[in-house]
Amino acid sequence: MLPVLEAIQEGSAVFIDANVFIYHFVGASPQCTAFLARCESRELRGATSALVLAEVCHRLMTIEAVERKLVAPRNVVSKLAARPDLVRQLVTYEAATEAIPSMGVEVGAMTEAILMHGLRIQRRQGLLTNDSLIVAAMLRGVADFESLRRPIAACPSSMKSRPQCLPIFVLRAESRSNRIGYSIS
Repeated sequence: MLPVLEAIQEGSAVFIDANVFIYHFVGASPQCTAFLARCESRELRGATSALVLAEVCHRLMTIEAVERKLVAPRNVVSKLAARPDLVRQLVTYEAATEAIPSMGVEVGAMTEAILMHGLRIQRRQGLLTNDSLIVAAMLRGVADFESLRRPIAACPSSMKSRPQCLPIFVLRAESRSNRIGYSIS
């Protein structure tokens, strides 16, 4: 059983990946909402990257389009790309994305240096592009890492050898209990 998010020590610096925000905004996780409230109250030092914000924006836009029944769940992106008039009707995703910096979460820029570092991580670890860029942004930004989608094994070993990057928190949903928790690697 993984400990709950509340166990993350006050004052910890945490890098927050897209799923934490998405689970909060769609109401899928009271734990993620409480976790973000701790960032907003400055109990935790939350950070993310512009790349994560773009991912949140994109995914919330597609979720909103389906929830509003503007498009069917299959091939949402291609349907929206073919219908700019439908995209212009969507507004909730934009407000949610714009709210993130006011939630006590610092948003780091995506720089050329982060991109190049991400490419090296990608080559060494076999991660997909966005995942490697998120790891690179985290390594450039804050000491701890929050993610609901990557397994511990996918984190580069170089992160574990850097004292300023420990402990590394990797969040994941436990499928049997639907509890959100974290493990320390």
